[in-house]
Amino acid sequence: MRLVLASQSPRRRELLGLLGLDPEVRPAHADEALHPGEPAEAYVRRVAREKAAAVAGELVLGADTAVVLDGEVLGKPRDAEDARRMLRALSGRDHRVLTGVCLRLAAGGPPRELSALVSTDVSFAALTPGQVDWYVATGEPLDKAGAYALQGAGGSLVREIRGSVSNVVGLPLAETAALLARAGLALPWDGRGAGR
Repeated sequence: MRLVLASQSPRRRELLGLLGLDPEVRPAHADEALHPGEPAEAYVRRVAREKAAAVAGELVLGADTAVVLDGEVLGKPRDAEDARRMLRALSGRDHRVLTGVCLRLAAGGPPRELSALVSTDVSFAALTPGQVDWYVATGEPLDKAGAYALQGAGGSLVREIRGSVSNVVGLPLAETAALLARAGLALPWDGRGAGR
């Protein structure tokens, strides 16, 4: 089986590479708008499922990550001022990072899905106005959920992580590897070679 990543995120591709995988990348188009009254957990599960269903392939991986503060989903900032607003809100506080992962199997019968939901608690340092302005000026937060990237300069804003670090980057590796193994994909450590 050939693994297809239904995402244009270079971070997700890099994370799968850490598992020895080289997926085919086919960006998916899904409704990423938060529906009225939709809980954050249901939101990331739905978007991950829609991404996986939007792309053809025998084994398609879709994922969606959201930063959640006081029940509010912080998506990608609209502009630099929106990024500043998000960073000020996160400053000195705890928030959750949720990722929904959906693996769609279309080989050997009717399509079926395997899924996981992973939550990580993140504590932000108390940020000065200068830190916020500096970080926004890097440009890094402008295309990141919650306006920060743990794997980049945004890592300097994070005081503590409780749970999966790779989840905060965009794909929880342990849970994703378990789904891929359940689907029958060859992984480097199972003696059958890497699934490519």
